[in-house]
Amino acid sequence: MDTIEVQCTIHHNNQEKRQISDILVAQLAELGYYSFIDTDEGIKAYIEEQNFDHNDIIYLPISPIFQDILEVNYRAIKDKNWNEEWEKNFSPVEIDNKCIVRAPFHKTEKNFQHEIVIEPKMSFGTGHHATTDLMIQEMLPVKLKGLKVLDIGCGTGILSILASQKNAKEIWAIDNDEWAYTNTTENVKKNNAEEVNVVHGDARAIPNVQFDIILANINRNILLNDIAIYAKHLKNKGILIISGIYSNDLKKIADKAKSHKLSLKNHIEKNNWVAAHFTKKS
Repeated sequence: MDTIEVQCTIHHNNQEKRQISDILVAQLAELGYYSFIDTDEGIKAYIEEQNFDHNDIIYLPISPIFQDILEVNYRAIKDKNWNEEWEKNFSPVEIDNKCIVRAPFHKTEKNFQHEIVIEPKMSFGTGHHATTDLMIQEMLPVKLKGLKVLDIGCGTGILSILASQKNAKEIWAIDNDEWAYTNTTENVKKNNAEEVNVVHGDARAIPNVQFDIILANINRNILLNDIAIYAKHLKNKGILIISGIYSNDLKKIADKAKSHKLSLKNHIEKNNWVAAHFTKKS
């Protein structure tokens, strides 16, 4: 199946360019785009050809605001060229000097506590986007040894693999996107993360398990809709770590979480994106 690559060029200064790029990623993710590459000019976004609508990119909510500085072009990419595109654009990501996320074609010269090898393909979650970075930052200090972990909206499986490296006992990685399911399955094998069970589905596919930790790097609407389900599957005193929201969304998410006995412990921010750490009250 062919893929459509949308090149968004932002003619603006670097600080605001980063903010606009993040807004674009959020808008395009809502439309079904599931992989993104940062470029010097802006971003590249990818979507299956059958789901592409030219009008979507013309009438993005962001477009009228930035119509004088945003240039959008697109082209079709054959499947066989996908890995070549990543090799040209995907660089390793280092987080807190403790974790590195790299592709198989990268070489590392430093030692890290955690080294995650990702074959990105069509899935979201290579560590480049602020939300993945924030999720990993929140996960690193949490003790996971012997615990049960749910990674809902797993993307490339990067968070599940990190949970495995942190010695979690049982891990479930769930995503409703077929590319993500396939990609996570491959990446789990590549990283010898035998504890990870990969499932193709949404929140309804969560197994009848009480989890110690739930990870959800999705988007605001899904979080608001499914947070009650997460709370139901979380043990008392369990931890919910979420991202995929902007700083101005946090209060609404926190209020909804509170109604399900989830208390906000802390949050961190990057480029106006937020990761929030909740605990479930007894």
